[in-house]
Amino acid sequence: MSKLTHLDDKGEARMVDVTSKEVTEREARAEAWIRMAPGTLEMIVGGQHPKGDVLAVARIAGIMAAKKTHELIPLCHSLNLSSVKVELSPGEDGASVHILTLCKLSAQTGVEMEALTAASVAALTLYDMCKAVDRGMVIDGVRLLEKKGGRSGHWSASGPAS
Repeated sequence: MSKLTHLDDKGEARMVDVTSKEVTEREARAEAWIRMAPGTLEMIVGGQHPKGDVLAVARIAGIMAAKKTHELIPLCHSLNLSSVKVELSPGEDGASVHILTLCKLSAQTGVEMEALTAASVAALTLYDMCKAVDRGMVIDGVRLLEKKGGRSGHWSASGPAS
């Protein structure tokens, strides 16, 4: 098992030094789910929510969150993202929204945290916008799906664990 990169030899928190790492193209995909009452999803999909297009607002919130990840997660590097995509789609169960994110850049460090933050904040935004009609919503399944690039190469949640 690899050691924790955000701890020094004394076990103290530190920002990872990426100075000597090569700049490569990197990308990461993440997902989250928000489960809700079927009526809440009907309101969202039908455009009947009093706050307007909640999916559009959640999409923008996810994009903004990816860009500000370094301000939210203390030891993350500030990154110049080249692309952030946030897709929200109604679940086939009729009572959920699936959030899928993709972040890309050319840099010395990866974008996993940005993709995860985008998915999480998009889900939180949906909760915030719909809580007046459904306080029982549940956010779950937040996870990294895939990362590409860098020294560790390609990793996929569907493949063997590394």
